[in-house]
Amino acid sequence: MSAPLLEARDLHTHYGTSHVLRGIDFSVGAGEIVALMGRNGMGKTTLLRSLLGLTRASRGEILLDGETIGELTPFRIARRGLAYVPEGRGIFPLLTVRENLLLAARPDANGWTLERALAAFPRLAQRLTHRGSDLSGGEQQMLTLARALLTHPRLLLLDEATEGLAPLVARDIWATLQSLRDSGMAMVIVDKNFAMLSRLADRCVVLVKGRKAFDAPSAALVAEPELRAKYLGV
Repeated sequence: MSAPLLEARDLHTHYGTSHVLRGIDFSVGAGEIVALMGRNGMGKTTLLRSLLGLTRASRGEILLDGETIGELTPFRIARRGLAYVPEGRGIFPLLTVRENLLLAARPDANGWTLERALAAFPRLAQRLTHRGSDLSGGEQQMLTLARALLTHPRLLLLDEATEGLAPLVARDIWATLQSLRDSGMAMVIVDKNFAMLSRLADRCVVLVKGRKAFDAPSAALVAEPELRAKYLGV
């Protein structure tokens, strides 16, 4: 079996005295889609931020391509091929759509270009001169995703990919993620839409109170409604 693209071993993360992640082992293979699930407050966002170096793990090891990256700054981790679509979107509200996109773009002859990003998100092409603050929530999510793609990632981490979006906009986002899957991009996706996530993901990982409670192919969780109720029910 080949080594994972990204791996965390015995990961612990604190916020002050609050012990949030408690010995997480987590991995993503090249081209693999992992659904990261769990109720609110179980550590999903903290895990994503820890993998990216945005929140420093207090113990454990993070490896990319088999090399330790836990001490690297977030921008150096990003340059190695990780991109983040945060829950709060994180766009620059006073910059135009074009400026938001070009700010993140990195040259790559075979990668994502501005034209390709706009073809994937036609709504953004119609709003190029509008400021980020003028966009709807769905358009802001498209902008954040397009901006991440312009960094030419090998692994995309999405936190609440479609939360709060209108159904038609959410459908477009899921279609884009399916296209990215078909292109071979690895992804870790947090979202509350279990039906769509389980259809897209190869594997489901469930966190409960900062610990990994489930890690198996998506079909295993689909086939066990009792487990879904136990881990994901409100």
